[in-house]
Amino acid sequence: MKRLSVLGSTGSVGEQTLAVAAAHPDRYAVAALAAGRRIAKLAEQVRAFRPAVVSVADGLGADELRERLGGDAPEILHGDAGLEAVATADADLVVAALVGAIGLAPTLAAIRAGRDVALANKEVMVMAGALVRREVAARGTTLLPVDSEHSAIFQALAGESQGAVAKLILTASGGPFRTWSAERIAKATVEEALNHPNWDMGPKITIDSASLMNKGLEVIEARWLFDVPPERVEVVVHPQSIIHSLVEFRDTSVMAQLGLPDMRVPIAVALAHPERLPLDVPRLDLAAIGRLDFETPDTKRFPCLQLAYDALGAHEAAPAVLNAANEVTVAAFLDGGMSFDRIAGVNADVLDRFTARGTDAALRDLDDVMEADAWARACARERLSAERGCA
Repeated sequence: MKRLSVLGSTGSVGEQTLAVAAAHPDRYAVAALAAGRRIAKLAEQVRAFRPAVVSVADGLGADELRERLGGDAPEILHGDAGLEAVATADADLVVAALVGAIGLAPTLAAIRAGRDVALANKEVMVMAGALVRREVAARGTTLLPVDSEHSAIFQALAGESQGAVAKLILTASGGPFRTWSAERIAKATVEEALNHPNWDMGPKITIDSASLMNKGLEVIEARWLFDVPPERVEVVVHPQSIIHSLVEFRDTSVMAQLGLPDMRVPIAVALAHPERLPLDVPRLDLAAIGRLDFETPDTKRFPCLQLAYDALGAHEAAPAVLNAANEVTVAAFLDGGMSFDRIAGVNADVLDRFTARGTDAALRDLDDVMEADAWARACARERLSAERGCA
């Protein structure tokens, strides 16, 4: 019986993780859950899975959860301390499914506690890839990717040596604006940006997919997860989302992982590794699909993708800066406070200002990461309010 802790249990990946676990009750038990403010949903999960420890965003949410659960309530915590408690609970695998920078500290806590991590929170490796790699090596833990693209690479690399790899090829659906002109993209509404053609994801990730920032963040993540230089990580647009990613080897062979778009598959790969679970999901019928298309990404219409490579070529902390700026700009767009095209413009300006500072931006510890993150958020907010002075 494998015991799971889930960070972000009421989000899209968290809910699907629990669905996979529920389908295999003889294999998985849930030790701890952490969520934000979806208290009613969390209460349902607690009743279904009976974790020993639960965490929510704040004290008000904790009080509401206690009231909903009554005498059936487990230990209920909140805030950063609650996240760390869930991350370090008595579990065999921690599923890191929080969205954004908030997931970094508890994921590091899990690694330092010797827990294996199924990583769906891409910002962890984007913000602190070098630091996380050092911690994983020091503790002897395992990182299992949950993003469909990185899971595909993980599967394609099984049994292969690092020296045999020529390059990694991440596929991108192209999002809802793949065929749109730059002028039309600039005027896109929130509703249009949230209308992803293939995947059912949370709002922040869906907006990132529309701008291709999601793919840029995945480039950064792949660089650190698989210890491959940035110039050997490529992106190709594949609108059907059937090939989830590929690995080209030095003998020119290319290995790909295929399947219908369904996050339960990469989740199950991480939960069951090194085994595979039987899943009740639709199966791939290549004849019915008929064709698979590929395109070179257009970084002029989607400049956020190039920004990721720019960040990897700059200071070690630059990806954390780009990620933080992007979180601020996406939130502003979702709130109706800015146009879609300003996401890339503000992100680029914040990244340029950071790299122009010329300071030592090595990541020695979590404080260094959070300092870069805080600076970038403040700078992005100043840019959005037309203020100056991100010195």
